[in-house]
Amino acid sequence: MHHLQTQGISMPKLGLGTFRMQGDACRAAVESALSIGYRHIDTAEMYANEESIGSAIAASRLPRGELHVTTKVWHENLAPEAIRRAFDASLKKLRLDHVDLYLVHWPSKFANWGAVFETLMKLKEEGRTRAIGVANFTTALLKIAVEDIKAPIACNQVEYHAMLDQSKVLTYLNARSIPLVAYCPLAQGRFAMDPVLSEIGVKHNATAAQVALKWLLDQDGVVAIPKASRRESQQANLDALKITLDDADRDKIAALPKDRRCVNPGFAPAWD
Repeated sequence: MHHLQTQGISMPKLGLGTFRMQGDACRAAVESALSIGYRHIDTAEMYANEESIGSAIAASRLPRGELHVTTKVWHENLAPEAIRRAFDASLKKLRLDHVDLYLVHWPSKFANWGAVFETLMKLKEEGRTRAIGVANFTTALLKIAVEDIKAPIACNQVEYHAMLDQSKVLTYLNARSIPLVAYCPLAQGRFAMDPVLSEIGVKHNATAAQVALKWLLDQDGVVAIPKASRRESQQANLDALKITLDDADRDKIAALPKDRRCVNPGFAPAWD
């Protein structure tokens, strides 16, 4: 598994997204993923599944140092004391003494960003999270965090896939060596019937989704966290790493429409 280095942590380029996974089904999915080689698990307090993920991690008996675990603080808790309460609750549910990455899940127009990032940086200094970052931040918000506050941002997690242009955010992040973590990397299943991706897939004995995922993973500074609850899907995503796309493939993917969002770009508390 390839890794990205950012702010002192090593993040596997392919992880498991867990939005809308809960209870025993979530635990089983994470246990399955860990058993076949996944070492990057992404969750959030809003997903209401940290307890199930904690059980799966405990059951795996994997050395803590082999795992990368990300969780996130919800927009309603972006005040210093609320952040700490949320963080403590997440850590307890995950049964961990630290997480690898703690993110602001969604921006809030009511947040005092100086106080927010000061609190996150203190959690990092205390060794309770190894790194901090953001999700769903525009370039304007990134500038506040990175340039004004000078917070050590380890990533920006946003929707990104073969049919959505994120060049503006990518340009900003790449210039500062900050990874982009792509959620909805398979556009919530929309790629399966795409004729262009399917044609490329036939060429490589792969599915359209595997082609789209490899296109993301081939990019410098990009991590992908597809949700996959079934073992077959988890393995298919791992197998996408074996595909070798050529320039002709990339040109065809570049020509696809790039305006297909799965998530409300403004503020969508019911989505991730």
